[in-house]
Amino acid sequence: MTDFFTFIRDHADQLLRQTLTHIGLTFVSLLLALLIGVPTGIFIARHTRLASTTLGVAGVLQTIPSVALLGFLIPLLGIGVGPALVALFLYALLPIIRNTYVGITEVSPSVKDAARGLGMTENQILSKVELPLALPVLFAGIRTATVINVGVATLAAYVAAGGLGEFIFGGIALSNTSMILAGAIPAALLAVGFDASLAWLQRQSGRRMRIGGLVFVVLLPVLSGFTLLSRSGDKLVAGFAHEFYGRADGYPGLQQTYGLQLTPKLIDQNLMYEAIRRGQVDLISGYSTDGRIKAFDLLVLADDRHAFPPYDAAPVVRQAALDRYPELEPVLNKLAGRLTDSVMTTLNYEADYRKQSPEAVARQFLQRAGLYKTPAPGDRPQTVVMGSKVFTEQYILAEIYRQLIEGQTQLRVVTKTGLGGTQICFDALRTGAIDFYPEYTGTGLLVILQPPSPVLKTLPMQPDSVFSFVEKRFAADYQLRWEKPLGFSNSYALMMRREQARELGIRSISDLVRYLNK
Repeated sequence: MTDFFTFIRDHADQLLRQTLTHIGLTFVSLLLALLIGVPTGIFIARHTRLASTTLGVAGVLQTIPSVALLGFLIPLLGIGVGPALVALFLYALLPIIRNTYVGITEVSPSVKDAARGLGMTENQILSKVELPLALPVLFAGIRTATVINVGVATLAAYVAAGGLGEFIFGGIALSNTSMILAGAIPAALLAVGFDASLAWLQRQSGRRMRIGGLVFVVLLPVLSGFTLLSRSGDKLVAGFAHEFYGRADGYPGLQQTYGLQLTPKLIDQNLMYEAIRRGQVDLISGYSTDGRIKAFDLLVLADDRHAFPPYDAAPVVRQAALDRYPELEPVLNKLAGRLTDSVMTTLNYEADYRKQSPEAVARQFLQRAGLYKTPAPGDRPQTVVMGSKVFTEQYILAEIYRQLIEGQTQLRVVTKTGLGGTQICFDALRTGAIDFYPEYTGTGLLVILQPPSPVLKTLPMQPDSVFSFVEKRFAADYQLRWEKPLGFSNSYALMMRREQARELGIRSISDLVRYLNK
């Protein structure tokens, strides 16, 4: 718990900012849902033939997984607050529409007949009889929608809309429990607090409830305004992956080496390229062999002060797996030196831009390299388990290894792809959940081993030196083997649209810092 409270103290400003953004996202979407849902509920209460269809459509929208819904919205609305608000609005609709409809239809017909007998019009009956009597049920729907939205709003960080999900996504990527709790605990407290407040208001007398409801409606725009708070005063809008933002070899390394100071939007790494292609950000973190660099005409800024260490790709294997399957090591090393930077970039381009499946891309590469063999028929009693991280290059490498091993041995390969961040893959390997996965030497050095500063200062940041260091330490500390490097280095990189970089005179990270400091 000491680490958690230390993290809260060190990130108090960011926690407050993201909490306010989270509140704003919740209440903007709730306000929109009230403006649409309540009239819709009233309408279907008057036209009951449409009730089942309307409620059915709203119900279907709520059953769509939230990440899938965001995936549908991103091509239409891009990234940022827009798709997050639309998704939250759609999730809040069902409880508000349903409870408005139920509350009005359950008003006793005799009460409405009495109102008509007093000469009231239908609009007067609605405003003075039906809605006041339906208010407790309506409030129950608002409570449900609020709690749902507080929880779902954590996914806004997936599309760079901010909120407490930034801590949760970053913590998962870095395997940082304190960071995860810094997002999860405030989100849970917000949900409980809002629900308790609305529950207290719901228990009040009709007059107090109407006053409280009016106050709530008046406060909604104020609370909603938090989501419009400025997030950055930078000359360029940056979009960084959650892992890059927190890793020592990512943004913190740039701060230390270059003095770079930005307030980036944190975004899922698979959406960064779409964001810069659409012009929603000007600068992104990425990987030097990504195929979308070529596809979207991006410029990789030169790391002229060498903040990023070498990231030579190689398989990391449990020694126990090599002992159990002696045929595995020579097959893995058949790829040594075969995948150069240009080859890997082309493979990524085929998958990312031309939308070929990783399986097809891997097969074509193995065929060109003369390494592809059709798997022999028959039983495969022995199984090796392979993992990978959650980006295109790793999916391609996983397929290359699977097809290579099954074609050249009698081993059966089970793949566990999309394991998330580095720490998750490494922990799975160390504990025996997987037998090997493709890793990068710079990541092994700075994220897993994390040697003290005096050791890093004496270590030459050259490919052979870094590989030798991680190879020896992994074997001694974890009984894990680094096999021969594949031949390419996929280092972290900062990228801009080539045309914009040319207009601003930016070709290196030092140029970027000078431009930002003007």
